[in-house]
Amino acid sequence: MSARLRPAVFLDRDGTLMDEVDYCRDPRDVRAIPGAAARLARLRAAGYATVIITNQSGLGRGIISPAQYEAVQAELLRQLDGQIDATYFAPDAPPDVTPRRKPGTGMIDEAVRDLDLRLDGSWFIGDKAIDIACGRNAGLRTILVRTGYGADLADTGATVVAGDVTEALDWILGRGAA
Repeated sequence: MSARLRPAVFLDRDGTLMDEVDYCRDPRDVRAIPGAAARLARLRAAGYATVIITNQSGLGRGIISPAQYEAVQAELLRQLDGQIDATYFAPDAPPDVTPRRKPGTGMIDEAVRDLDLRLDGSWFIGDKAIDIACGRNAGLRTILVRTGYGADLADTGATVVAGDVTEALDWILGRGAA
């Protein structure tokens, strides 16, 4: 473990970093939120790790193949100019779920261990109540974005509500260095 643990911004994928596409299986359908790559680069320069935490029940349901998931993920990372430190995904399909699936914190726990992260000073950004619950369950401050499913949500208990991920990242960056 490194002498200095970094805080992180944990981000949901679908509807948060990219347009919501129901069970996205084609990389041609990937549209990163405009401006996200530049904000992620600034966030990393400020000392934060950037980590995608995503439920992918389409894998467990057989709707998406592993190859399709990997192709979509690779295209998103390309569009984000490689500004993501790591991605964790849970293929669990309800009702058979593990503690890794949001709102469980298993993926966050793995990232903390694997990447030498600290939860103090870290954030979770997502477009669903389950994202906010995951972040809160891990003791993180949370930001609900109004893209994806977030456009239709009422109060989720999020620390902050933002129009999209760029506004959310600007808000974090405006609070000072990590």
